[in-house]
Amino acid sequence: MMNTSFFRESHLKLSLFALLGVLLIGIHWYFPDFYETIWHLAITGNIEGTVEYIHSFGVWAVVISSFITIFVTMVGVLPSIFISAANGVIFGLVGGTLISWLSETIGVTISFILMRTLFHSTVKQWITHKHLLFKLDKYSTFSNMLLARAIPYAPNGVVTALGAVSSLRYKEYIAACLIGKLPSVAFEVLVGHDFILFRNHGSRLVVTLLGISICYAIIIYFRRRK
Repeated sequence: MMNTSFFRESHLKLSLFALLGVLLIGIHWYFPDFYETIWHLAITGNIEGTVEYIHSFGVWAVVISSFITIFVTMVGVLPSIFISAANGVIFGLVGGTLISWLSETIGVTISFILMRTLFHSTVKQWITHKHLLFKLDKYSTFSNMLLARAIPYAPNGVVTALGAVSSLRYKEYIAACLIGKLPSVAFEVLVGHDFILFRNHGSRLVVTLLGISICYAIIIYFRRRK
């Protein structure tokens, strides 16, 4: 029974990697400058350019936006604020939040699987080199992973790497990301949306930033006292 279960799990992972590889190659074949463009938009934080680029795909805008979000989140080293803000501008606050939330959850899940299966030793060495081993116990629990994912603009790659080498189970990790990503993504979409459309939503942006600053200050205060 154990061998059969192990074989099925391995087969499922190999199928996922193969599908991912075909998809990445297919995107490059159809749009040769796709990855270069996304990298440039992410590094420069060009939200207006991202909006125009996604709009250029017409009816496929939702699919392309979802793939960009998954790709950026999966890579882990690129900031996702530019695509979250663009999703809010293009699809509205509710639609943009939904697309970004589900896509980011898929992205960090794929990254988690890759790090835990194919690149586990490399990730472990990187964590050791960065002196982050003392944080493994913290990221081995569902509640702490959920809280880590709920923090806006948190570095996806670092959190995923720590989770991948921790004792956290797949189901726990996915559930924590699915729940935790919702408030953080909603905040990122809202701030990005109002920043681009500041003339219409400037007051709401100021209130939102003030509110989150107060919340952070309260959290830091009580954590220091504890």
